[in-house]
Amino acid sequence: MRLVTVGTGTVVPDPDRASACHWLEQGDAHLLVDCGAGALQGIPSLIFAIRHGLEIPRTAPLTVWGPQGTRRLFDAWAAALGAWLTEPGFEVTVREMAPDRPQEMGGTSVRVASTPHTEESLALRFEAAGASLGYTGDTGPSEELAGFFNGVDLLLAECSLPEELVGDNHLSPARLARLAVAAEVPRLAVTHVYPQLRGMDVAGLIRRAGYNGEIILAHDGLKLEV
Repeated sequence: MRLVTVGTGTVVPDPDRASACHWLEQGDAHLLVDCGAGALQGIPSLIFAIRHGLEIPRTAPLTVWGPQGTRRLFDAWAAALGAWLTEPGFEVTVREMAPDRPQEMGGTSVRVASTPHTEESLALRFEAAGASLGYTGDTGPSEELAGFFNGVDLLLAECSLPEELVGDNHLSPARLARLAVAAEVPRLAVTHVYPQLRGMDVAGLIRRAGYNGEIILAHDGLKLEV
C-alpha cells in the first residue's frame, strides 16, 4: 500500500502546505482521499482538468465516494456549473458511504466512522494485502475512533492546533497522542497542521503526552509505504 500526502495543510492559505488531499495505491485501487484544495481546488476542478487537460482523453469510468448527501451536492454543482460535471465524456458514478456499509474498492476494503467535526465528517480505514491504514479526516476527540483504528499499521491523523487554541472539533498534539496510544498504532503520520503550530516541536509535544511509536511529520508530496 503506497500513500502520497498531496496536501497536508488546512483551509487557511499557506505557502508551504496545500489543503488536505492524499493519494493511495494498492493493487487495482487508485484512490484520491479527502479531495480538498490540494487537488486542483477540489472535485469540480479535478473533473474539468481530466476532461480538458489530458493528451489522450479519458474513457475509463470515475467513481466518487462520499458521505450521505454527496449525490445532492453533485446535482447542485451541476446546476451551477453545467452538465459537464456529471457528463464529462466518461462515466461518473457517485456513491455514498455509511459506517454500517463497508466497501470494496479495487481489492481494498474501506470502512468509515463518523467523527465529531461536522455532520458529514468521516474517518476511514483501508485494509488490503495484510496492510492497514487509518485516516482521521477532520475530527475532535473520540473514544470510538480508538476502537475503529485499533492496530492499524499507520495512522494518518490531523493535528490542528496547540492545546490552548483547539476547539472540540479538532485535535491538538496531546489529544492525538491519547488517540494513538488508545488505538495501539505503531506509526503516526501528522497532517492537517494549522500555521499556529508552525515552529513548535510537534513530535516532541506528542511524545511528552505519552506516545512512543514512530512519528512522521507529513509534508506535501511525502511518499510512504504502509
